[in-house]
Amino acid sequence: MPLSRADNSTLGRWWWTVDRWTLAACATLIGFGYVMMLAASPAVAERIGQSRDMFILKQVLFLALAGAVIVAVSLLSPREIRRLAIVGCIIALVLTAATMVVGVEIKGARRWIALPGISLQPSEFLKPCFAVVAAWLISEGRRTPRFPGMALAIGVFLLIVLLLKSQPDIGMLAVITAVFLAQLYVGGLNLAFVGFGVLALCGAGVGAYAIFPHVQSRVQRFLDPAAGDHYQITTALEAFGNGGLLGRGPGEGHVKDVLPDAHADFVYAVAGEEFGMIVCVVIAMVFAFIVLRGLLRLLKEPDLFVVLASTGLVAGFGLQAFVNMASTLHLIPTKGMTLPFISYGGSSVLAVALGIGMLLALTRRRHHGDVP
Repeated sequence: MPLSRADNSTLGRWWWTVDRWTLAACATLIGFGYVMMLAASPAVAERIGQSRDMFILKQVLFLALAGAVIVAVSLLSPREIRRLAIVGCIIALVLTAATMVVGVEIKGARRWIALPGISLQPSEFLKPCFAVVAAWLISEGRRTPRFPGMALAIGVFLLIVLLLKSQPDIGMLAVITAVFLAQLYVGGLNLAFVGFGVLALCGAGVGAYAIFPHVQSRVQRFLDPAAGDHYQITTALEAFGNGGLLGRGPGEGHVKDVLPDAHADFVYAVAGEEFGMIVCVVIAMVFAFIVLRGLLRLLKEPDLFVVLASTGLVAGFGLQAFVNMASTLHLIPTKGMTLPFISYGGSSVLAVALGIGMLLALTRRRHHGDVP
């Protein structure tokens, strides 16, 4: 039976206060995720000698868990979200540090901890948890002048910089840095300091280019078509061209048969070939809708903590989607970052679900007497 506005149960209050448009948009992306796993993963599984259904079955479980996480976390109050983020940030920091000792090395980077049935990437959970923790520290520093909130937020950020540089994971570090700068800007930090932060970010990018060979290789291949191997990007762009406006049809694409990461980093190319430009534009518009909807919900929000935390969460979500789609289209240097809810990946899907759940919890309509 449909929920009545007079229903005073926890579920009833949640349904009439949560942003149902954002919830529907996330459900749409999860639906796309199921379709793309059916389209892209069997060929990849066969190529590595596994069962055709291996990736599908795992992702069905991951996406089902993601939906449950979104609903469960969105039921929490802002105070409970703060506590969850603090605990989550501490655990993610400890596990990210642990990857230096017990982590699995893949392609020269130690970012994963091997668990039964899944490789956990703790840094994925740093994005939403740090965004909320930084928002709490900054807002608490504003509310209580003696509390060194800004200094603590910068200290936690520098610790994250040290850990991600050691893995190394420059792409994740760039996203978290951009999110933190956005929060500082929205929090009213002097524009000159924000500009200095942007310049420091650019300087760090130059430093990463000089220090890390894989960063240098990716940038050179992006700028110079004659430098290095362009096989993956060339194949992805050809897939978009083959798909045209309406696509070749479900199961009729060839890019999934030749690209090793067709089910993960290059799933957008599979969508372009099999379903066409129109579906790719729809996917991009759904991501843009979630970001803009989240920001518009903050226009009349009086709580600085909610504003800063939500800004960080939607910025991280939008940047992750942009990096994946832009690198697949060769608009920026390639970066191994998943497309939220659509690419294969347990850690990424659950971390994104955690962030969206936090966003929905913070932007729920609250009335006088609700827990702040």
